[in-house]
Amino acid sequence: MNESFRLGNIAGVRVGINWSVLVIVVLLALGLSGSRFPFEFPGRTPNAYLAAGVASAVVFLLSILAHEVAHAVVARRNGVGVEGITLWLFGGVARLRGEARDPGADLRIAGVGPLVSVVLGVAFLGLAALLGLAGLDGLTLGVLRWLGMINLVLAVFNLVPAAPLDGGRVLRAFLWRRHGDRLRASVTAARAGRVFGFALVGLGLLQVAMFAGLTGLWYVLIGWFLINAARGEEEHARVREALADVRVRDVMSANPMSVPGTTTVEDFLEDYVFRTRFSVFPITDGSTAPPSLVTLHRIKQVPRSDRARVTVRDVACPPGEVATARPDEPLADLMPRMSQCADGRALVVEDGKVVGLVSPTDVARRLELADLRDSRATTHV
Repeated sequence: MNESFRLGNIAGVRVGINWSVLVIVVLLALGLSGSRFPFEFPGRTPNAYLAAGVASAVVFLLSILAHEVAHAVVARRNGVGVEGITLWLFGGVARLRGEARDPGADLRIAGVGPLVSVVLGVAFLGLAALLGLAGLDGLTLGVLRWLGMINLVLAVFNLVPAAPLDGGRVLRAFLWRRHGDRLRASVTAARAGRVFGFALVGLGLLQVAMFAGLTGLWYVLIGWFLINAARGEEEHARVREALADVRVRDVMSANPMSVPGTTTVEDFLEDYVFRTRFSVFPITDGSTAPPSLVTLHRIKQVPRSDRARVTVRDVACPPGEVATARPDEPLADLMPRMSQCADGRALVVEDGKVVGLVSPTDVARRLELADLRDSRATTHV
């Protein structure tokens, strides 16, 4: 899930928000202020209910962020890089670069998120209890109690042993340690995720049929998301297995033709595009400039009348959105980072210089070769 805008950095981790997160904030705020809080605490003004609902939704969003930051911090401490965190409609996701090296690290990374949610839930409920003993009664207590319960519910839901939920990763770590087979463990956890997703869809459809309102539709959406995410987890696990021994240097196109960033689009087309067979070009603006690249797809967006004054740097992918890798890095670790901005391409950088380019075609060819080797080995057996 891509971020729509960036919030900043927390504990050195980039944090962004997708526009869809506004949907959950609005639904929660309206639901709490329109029904729950008026029922529990009658006699307040509409503005008071609305303020309590908005505050609850925002703090809950911050609770989800704390859950994901915990995943990111523990991942880095266990040698797994973190690309960033994105909050969106169904919560949040910490985008990791690579995977844990052993079952213990896998368990720690997966388990810390629900643990933080439990701690937050107990803290909110404890604070509500203390304020209640002190004689406070009203919307503030209602907000704290709701935040405590929703964080505990979040922890329990995430511990369901079904990928891509945290519980699915805990299950994967357990099976990995027990059988010593990471692929088998990942596939089992992913299939459990699909079963759980179908169960949620079925429950949601049953509630819709019984006229249970929006709750049933919500279950259907979450279940459908889990089904697709679990399928993606299984495919990702099989790809990692097929590419286990492949390094970036094994598939990259070495020494790609680069173009100065000050080149106008018009000159770029005449001097580079029409005279070569390449469709992607790294941009060179000195050894200290962050690597970037320009694609034909982005060039096509420039109106013909502007080509003489617009430079390739103006239309290139922003450096922060271009995936980069080291030549000796495992190809499987690079794949999740290959940027959509660059049409799936990644730059290979060594000693601050661009030495290669990886495209989806390069990865697909390597996977096809792996399939051919597997079929050949099966035939010989």
